Amino acid sequence: MLFSSITFLFLFLPIMLAVYYIAPPQWKNLLLLAGSLIFYAWGGEPVYIILMILSILLNYFCGMDIENKSENEAKAKRSLVFAITVNIVLLVFFKYFGFLVESTNTLFGISIPYRELALPIGISFYTFQEISYIVDVYRGKVKAQQSLVKYALYVSMFPQLVAGPIVCYGDIEKQLTARKISGRKLGQGAMLFIIGLSKKAVLANTLGKIFEEISSTSASNLTVLMAWLGCITYAFQIYFDFSGYSDMAIGLGRMFGFEFKKNFDVPYISKSITEFWRRWHISLSSWFREYVYIPLGGNHVTISRNIVNLLIVWMLTGMWHGAAWNFIVWGIYYGVVLVLEKYVWGGQLWIGGQVYCSIFMH
Repeated sequence: MLFSSITFLFLFLPIMLAVYYIAPPQWKNLLLLAGSLIFYAWGGEPVYIILMILSILLNYFCGMDIENKSENEAKAKRSLVFAITVNIVLLVFFKYFGFLVESTNTLFGISIPYRELALPIGISFYTFQEISYIVDVYRGKVKAQQSLVKYALYVSMFPQLVAGPIVCYGDIEKQLTARKISGRKLGQGAMLFIIGLSKKAVLANTLGKIFEEISSTSASNLTVLMAWLGCITYAFQIYFDFSGYSDMAIGLGRMFGFEFKKNFDVPYISKSITEFWRRWHISLSSWFREYVYIPLGGNHVTISRNIVNLLIVWMLTGMWHGAAWNFIVWGIYYGVVLVLEKYVWGGQLWIGGQVYCSIFMH
């Protein structure tokens, strides 16, 4: 179920808001959880609810186990490694299995048969949220959540489940227990939702049609002006589509009393690639920095090691966006540019390069 669909706008959302606002406080989390599970089942393969529930149970109990073993670092670390491994294996299997088999067949000239699996909706987002949760419990940044309903709501909350932003547990820990709902917040959330819906339905969809027309033009009839127009419309289609969904998610969260952090901050005005990635999909960049880049050593290593760390992070960032070689190339491209910008150009590269490299995403 898409936020821009008639079913969501005129059936699911009004019913959810009405039931949620008239329900007593002690029932709100349970009602929002039930609604989120219905939303998830309606929007994709209902059988994948089982996968999500199993993932929730795994990380819920692992979080408590890690906290209980906090005085024994070796045991706590083993529980952490186990939980992270299972999360990554599930993500790799459902999102990358077909890509890995196809790549193996092509590379070695063999023919390993496999069945194409439907990608569980939101698995990249809720997997990253759960990994951040258990890592933060291990680090002692947050306490393990004792309520299964509250933890399940954190993972499955429908506003941010499909397209983010990636919400770290510490950012909404207190809101899961107590949050304010009011007519003012409802109105603010509705305004953000309408702005996001306009970005998606009006701007992104219109630009997408222009790009489709240009991309379907034969090379012999394609002019330089049309090619540049295609690159620019595609770059802005991506921005308005993704930032639109983020605005809708943040608006929906506020309508239900939750405050999510901003995920886009006018990225195309950036003066460098580094600044761009501080403004574009902020929650993803922050996640990779906090849970991959810093554990690898961050800046507190030799220059050669730092370069390797950056390339690893950006290769993984490319893979996160999609299971295809063009996404991996796109990620490595950014990694190389960021390394050059950090150690050669001094952070003065114009962001116009984003318009060019966005074509890798297609």
